[in-house]
Amino acid sequence: LHAQCSQRLQSPHMDLCHVPAAREKGWYLALMAPNVKGPNYAWLDPSRLYCHPQGLQDCVADLLQPFQGDPIDMVAGIDAMGFILGAAIAAVLRKGFLAIRKAGHLCVQTVAQPYTDYSGREKVMEVRTDAISPGLRILLVDQWVETGGTMRAAIELVERLGGVWDHHPHILVLPVPTGVAAICIEDSEGGRWIRERYKCSHCVPSRLQPRFDHHQ
Repeated sequence: LHAQCSQRLQSPHMDLCHVPAAREKGWYLALMAPNVKGPNYAWLDPSRLYCHPQGLQDCVADLLQPFQGDPIDMVAGIDAMGFILGAAIAAVLRKGFLAIRKAGHLCVQTVAQPYTDYSGREKVMEVRTDAISPGLRILLVDQWVETGGTMRAAIELVERLGGVWDHHPHILVLPVPTGVAAICIEDSEGGRWIRERYKCSHCVPSRLQPRFDHHQ
């Protein structure tokens, strides 16, 4: 996969027709574009993956695989790139989609949650108060979990509005949601906090996880 990534990303144009004969989990990660603009940007741009029809389909299928048979009533995506995967997953599941927004964009009554994002910036996210009722099972989706601050804030919003949580078979005292899904959940302090408490799904094969953790 690393060799594929190096070779394909040197091309100025993207081959939207090429599909490898053996589509192993995560093959589409090689479609992501590297950062060419410096340290103020994320180290990879997954939006290139979304342009590839089979890549996007397989990414969504891999994210949903751990939740086969689980009751999911609604999918919630985090502003802004979580909207893409979240809406795609909601369409596959034939469920509704809830947008968790950055503060100041919703013209209805909201509940807000402050958080610190992966770059260390203080932000606030909001969600409308009439979408989540007690008993609703929510699958939370974002593009990437780096420090975990953004996803943790989204989890807290859902909890405050009464989303239903199951019980982890090994940590019965902790509440956990129906699930958390992202292309990558890094092995950061925040990423580990989420993995230990919630049922998670991601696309990075275990042999490549250290590279993603170190942004290589």
